[in-house]
Amino acid sequence: MTTEIHRDAWGVPHLRATDTMALARAQGLVTARDRSWQLEVERHRAQGTSASFLGPEAVAWDVFARRVRLDDTARRCFDRLTERHPETADWVRAYVDGVNEGLAEESSHTGPHTGPHAPEFRQAGLAPGRWEPWTPLAVWLSTHILFAGFPAKLWRDQAARLLGPDAVGLFATDGPATAGSNGWLVDGTRTTTGQALIAGDPHRFIEEPGVYQQIRLACDEFDVVGIAVPGVPGIAHFGHTGTVAWAITNAMADYQDLYRERLRRTGAGVEALGPDGTWRRVARHTELVRVAGEESVEVEILETERGPIVAGGPEGLDDGTPLALALRYPPRVTADLGFQALLPLLRARRVADVDAALDEWAEPVNVVQAADTEGGLLHRVAGRVPVRSAANGIRLVAAWEPGHEWTGWHPAPRAGLTDGIAVMANQRGLATPLGVEFAAPYRADRIRELLNGEDGRNGEDGRNGRGGEDGDNGKAIWSAPDMAAVHTDTHLASASALLDHLAALDALTPTAADLRERLLRWNRRMDADSRDAHAYAAVRSALVRRLAAHPAFAALTAPPAYPEVFLPWLALLPRIGFALEHLLRAEELYGIDRPALVREALEEAATALAAEPPLRWGDTHRLAPWRALPDPSYEGPALSGDHDCVLCTTSVPGWTDLAARGPAARYVWDLARREDSLWIVPHGASGHPDSPHHHDQLPLWLRGELAPVVTDWTRLTKENDV
Repeated sequence: MTTEIHRDAWGVPHLRATDTMALARAQGLVTARDRSWQLEVERHRAQGTSASFLGPEAVAWDVFARRVRLDDTARRCFDRLTERHPETADWVRAYVDGVNEGLAEESSHTGPHTGPHAPEFRQAGLAPGRWEPWTPLAVWLSTHILFAGFPAKLWRDQAARLLGPDAVGLFATDGPATAGSNGWLVDGTRTTTGQALIAGDPHRFIEEPGVYQQIRLACDEFDVVGIAVPGVPGIAHFGHTGTVAWAITNAMADYQDLYRERLRRTGAGVEALGPDGTWRRVARHTELVRVAGEESVEVEILETERGPIVAGGPEGLDDGTPLALALRYPPRVTADLGFQALLPLLRARRVADVDAALDEWAEPVNVVQAADTEGGLLHRVAGRVPVRSAANGIRLVAAWEPGHEWTGWHPAPRAGLTDGIAVMANQRGLATPLGVEFAAPYRADRIRELLNGEDGRNGEDGRNGRGGEDGDNGKAIWSAPDMAAVHTDTHLASASALLDHLAALDALTPTAADLRERLLRWNRRMDADSRDAHAYAAVRSALVRRLAAHPAFAALTAPPAYPEVFLPWLALLPRIGFALEHLLRAEELYGIDRPALVREALEEAATALAAEPPLRWGDTHRLAPWRALPDPSYEGPALSGDHDCVLCTTSVPGWTDLAARGPAARYVWDLARREDSLWIVPHGASGHPDSPHHHDQLPLWLRGELAPVVTDWTRLTKENDV
């Protein structure tokens, strides 16, 4: 059967086949051609074998991947998929067949390509390997295993133990690898066409090649444009079928538990103490993690009835602390990732179809918005969250104590629109019953303000670049191109906590007084060309460093000997940086003289700024994407935005202004005319460094512009038949 591969002007693949299986094979093939190096890195990370070519720096991840049983869990999930949803299992196999065909071309340097073969294979001394049918599920697990931020429970446990229970609330903030995504739905009463618009931008660690893949999948059953995850078939999170569209953000739900385990070695192996007071055998074996240039590392794999041991063991942590932690997470318990939802999503014709498909969804837990051309609207949570003790969500719980078992699954919360608008930005709201810590409300509140036509700049009324007119009901009216103004908004409402403290200071040196007055006049926009934004960030960073160095927090400066992959959640300085507003607004903070620290930070920043050439925020706030093979000569482009801006480009105050997280894609789905939809990714469609489509979208992404979604086959370039 002939399958056609077409490309638009940006190199985005548009695939057309007769049936779903041929289309899945084509998706795997074109992904391997465009992203061969990326696919191999992800396969190895999911297997825990990346240190074999990336070296010692990858050992910590590989050990974690082995201990948490990523690959084995994926196999279990695929076996269950084969048993209960054979069509979906065959569809995944077809995708894998295409991936293997494309990787074989890479290995043999044959076949049509949009660019040269990936040079990283030569640099790493690696040849493309072979994907197994369950590898896409393993890649999905690897991508999302830390998404719910279970290591935050280690931090809360430590903070409560060392500073008291109030510390949990003081440091409540979204974790280092989770929040930042935005999404909004505007119904037909608020648009120029009378049909709904869905827009947003998933924020993740920015990687090169990118974590998202623009693609079109068309066959006799469906024709869908969307944003896929390389290595995973279909379009899980952001898609438009022509009559219905959907999008997601992280729900910030808590669905992973950490259990303290009591383990003991016996002549027959290892045993764990259960809640019924009996010792039960622990599954045990060892594995070797091979390390390029160094000796292999032997890893003991243990799994109790709660789950795999991810830290410590019978002998405790590396520093001798008597601790072993088991992770319980839904796919390991149920052998189900929810992949059976993927084909129904592609076949969806209306909101009810999307809703029914997502009833099968499992991992990760998302807030979903959807709209169709018949006026149907959807705003719900999708995914599996266990019912259990509230303590499980806050801290580590004892495996040997009853009362911490999982007893069922929470129903999916749903909500309607308010005034024709629904906003999802990781905030408390729809998913509140399912989570513990959420993002601050600033992004969600700001998006709603903008959609209502309220600019919010120091009381000024403005349109913030929006092109629509007010309707008969006095509401702001939107078109698809207008949405770029929301995507790129840089207003930092959370700055008020520090600025209020600055306003209360007196008896400053002249230099500091001038800086204080300048910041109080500042429009609170974190624009790349703003010197005031740079000055604000300098004061903020100086204050974060002072708070982190205060004796009141000394007990938190040295985290326990947990595995390295958990350390970002346990580092004091980032925790203070992201919780700064809470710490400044708290009624009392462990006796710390906050006005004195704010004064010192202002004086320090004023002196430093006076001694350096005038800098703008973008001079230090630059993009720092993750690469499997780092490039020491790379200097990223200047970025606007900040952590609590709608344009959420996250750095770590007090540590670095470089931004590793940001909008990994932007989209606008137009339900009136799909061809009027828009999208963009940070870099480009190709992962090959010398391809013309490797970085061709970056200039638009930096300016906040979006590329058109092309749906007319006659406007596409036919690459080849497969």
